[in-house]
Amino acid sequence: MENQNLNILDEVNKGATMGMEAISYVKEKATDADFQKVLNTEYTKYQKISQRVNDVYENYSDKEPHEINAMNKMMTWYGIQMKTMTDDTTSKLSELLMQGTNMGIIEGRRLLNQNEDAAPDVKNILNDFVVMQEDSVETLKKYL
Repeated sequence: MENQNLNILDEVNKGATMGMEAISYVKEKATDADFQKVLNTEYTKYQKISQRVNDVYENYSDKEPHEINAMNKMMTWYGIQMKTMTDDTTSKLSELLMQGTNMGIIEGRRLLNQNEDAAPDVKNILNDFVVMQEDSVETLKKYL
């Protein structure tokens, strides 16, 4: 059970840090002021989820939560650079973020479905993370 909770917390934290990385890369290319405000809001939501993970992680381990590694950061940056080389419109930037967010939703739902006996505090964070991402997709749709 402890290992299951740690795995969930690690996956949520990796998803949150990946979201923050992607938003920071996209924000460099965003020119629409309203879209930049949305990006700032979404970034803050990911930060709050990551902080919640850190707050409960010590209940399950004396280590730090896993984050994405340098290779994943580089690949994310490179992917965004390549996919926006000829089209860096707000619509394209929104699409890229939606694609990544949808992958996070799928993984989060899978974790929820496969770990019904996880600790309540861990399940709450995971559920809130998935719902937050689903809300993000709805927000980002407006910019397609």
